[in-house]
Amino acid sequence: MKIYIPHDSSSIALGAEGLVTEIKTLMPEAEIYRNGSRGLYWLEPMIEIEDGDQRIAFGPVEKKDIPALLNKEDWQSLDCHLGPVNEIPELKKQTRLTFKNCGKIDALSIENYKFMALKKSVGQSSEQIIEEIKKSGLRGRGGAAFPTGVKWETVSNAALPTGHKWNTVYQAPAGQKYIVCNADEGDSGSFADRMIMEGDPYSLIEGMIIAGIAVGATQGYIYLRSEYPNTQKILQHAVDNAYESNYLGKTDKYSFELEIRMGAESYICGEETALLESLEGKRGMVRYRPPLPAIEGLFGKPTVVNNVLTLASVPFIISEGAEKYAELGEGRSKGTLPIQLSGNIKYPGLYELPFGLTLRELIYDIGGGTASGKPFKALQAGGPLGAYLPEEELDTPITYEDLADIDAMLGHGGIVVFDETVNMSEQARFAMEFCSIESCGKCTPCRIGSVRGVEVIDKITSGIEIDMNLDLLQELCDTMLAGSLCGLGGMAPYPVISALKYFPKDFGLSQQQVAA
Repeated sequence: MKIYIPHDSSSIALGAEGLVTEIKTLMPEAEIYRNGSRGLYWLEPMIEIEDGDQRIAFGPVEKKDIPALLNKEDWQSLDCHLGPVNEIPELKKQTRLTFKNCGKIDALSIENYKFMALKKSVGQSSEQIIEEIKKSGLRGRGGAAFPTGVKWETVSNAALPTGHKWNTVYQAPAGQKYIVCNADEGDSGSFADRMIMEGDPYSLIEGMIIAGIAVGATQGYIYLRSEYPNTQKILQHAVDNAYESNYLGKTDKYSFELEIRMGAESYICGEETALLESLEGKRGMVRYRPPLPAIEGLFGKPTVVNNVLTLASVPFIISEGAEKYAELGEGRSKGTLPIQLSGNIKYPGLYELPFGLTLRELIYDIGGGTASGKPFKALQAGGPLGAYLPEEELDTPITYEDLADIDAMLGHGGIVVFDETVNMSEQARFAMEFCSIESCGKCTPCRIGSVRGVEVIDKITSGIEIDMNLDLLQELCDTMLAGSLCGLGGMAPYPVISALKYFPKDFGLSQQQVAA
């Protein structure tokens, strides 16, 4: 009997290891494979058993279910019996490209992962690879949504500036370039990076090698969120396997070294230049730009900085073709986006879907509405610095451009849902306080503005000189938006502005007061 049990962090937290022990005790001869989660988190831990040419799913599974689960004749009696995996409605609704292997394969079996895109890439020129990425329309999945092919092309063409003298501390050889994976997944409601790294780590490794071949980089680093110890263990095992199988290191066709570096437990290190500072052993603080990291990045050398989802999307594009990827989506938002639904939602989890469906379809048709059954009130898209959106904005298509039109952002694809019991003034205050705590302190608008912002919000909700403090808050937000060095201070006003715009009553205000 072949049994698949996820080894991802969420399943382990819900008792997956105890289920493995119980199965080994009751059926020592069972073949147990550790796959990743399929992202249906209300069903975890979800166990799958091979039955002929299909896999039967059970979830959420408890220890008491194991005896019946190991006897096919008792399957129908189990409340956790879900039927064939490919018939689960929440999976049938998805278009899985980046996550096509997650949950399907033994995550650490390098024999299961064929590295087909890499084998195709070694026969192509740098220009051919980059052109394929550009044609696909792939954009950075970390927040800024910068075209990936353009970034790679910039690094590929980068040369040492004439007469430039590198700091003697950095002894990287002339022409050295780097691939840096930003795996410091810190946004609230985001877990897609973790799912890939735990469920299909070789797709990330393959994407980084292909990026290295494309731009001429021979060294890569994965900057991993320090709060992900289970991910580190799985990912390091995958890296070691890739070295042993001669996919990493010096080969007869290319050379690419890869290391995992643990993060500094700081939200700001998710910003690419602060991340580079941290990688260099310094305090994670934002750099002035220009120069861009693509020109002077890690140790002053040309550097590609992409996040996990971006790099893990590369193998599909190279192996299946840019056209197949680009035919999905809408407008300039090409391909699919792994959307992570959390908060007060009936079916929380990861859903990989083409760009273009509306927020309403996502919340009600995919997510099943609120978990509490109470009326929907708001959602926050794009992490703790994203705007809060009310019911009247739910017909907005999920694309980078459409969300930008209503002063919102998609960010890493995390969407947190709230029902009518939430107080939006408290949420707005949280966003500003979050910025004050996580600020690197380099620029005044973020360092000081966020602290003053919390104070002004408190005065407004306490009814102190409301008109004056509303004007002051608006001026403060304008200053942070225009004057902050990075997106932390530059985005912190959006939750506040949107909460005031759509939910003035939660601040004890009328619509007229806010509009004035």
